[in-house]
Amino acid sequence: MATTKDILEPSLEVLGIAPYKQRKTEEYMSGKMREHFTTILTLLRKQIMEEVDRTVHHMQDDLVNYADPNDRASQEEEFRVELRARDRERKLLKKIEESLQLLINKEYGYCEVCGVEIGLRRLEARPTATLCIDCKMLDEIREKQGG
Repeated sequence: MATTKDILEPSLEVLGIAPYKQRKTEEYMSGKMREHFTTILTLLRKQIMEEVDRTVHHMQDDLVNYADPNDRASQEEEFRVELRARDRERKLLKKIEESLQLLINKEYGYCEVCGVEIGLRRLEARPTATLCIDCKMLDEIREKQGG
C-alpha cells in the first residue's frame, strides 16, 4: 500500500520506472522523453485514484458510532487526517493533469518564468515541476520574506 509521502513525493522506484538515460545526441524533451514523463504522470495519477478508492471504502467500512467519547474522537481524528491527505492529493491531481496537458502541447519541461530547461533529474524527482531550480529558489526566498 502506498503511503501519502510516496504519492505526494513520488520516486521512480515507487512507480517501478527506471531513470531515463538520455543519449548524447538526443535533444531535450524528445518524443521518447515526453513518453517517459507521460508514463510517470499517468502511473502517479492511477496510484492517487486507487488511494482515493481505498479511503472511501475504509471510511465506509470503519464507520462505527462509538459510545465512548475517546474512541469516537480517535476515529474522527483518523478520518480527518485521511481527508487532509486526500485533499493534498486532489491538488496534486490537478497539477498532474496540467503537466499532462503541457506534454501534449510540447511545453512540458521548460520553466514557466524564464523558459529554460527544468532538467531531466529534477522532473523525475518532481514530475509536476513548472519552475527551474533557480526560479524556484527565488520564489521560496520571496515567500519567506513576504510572510
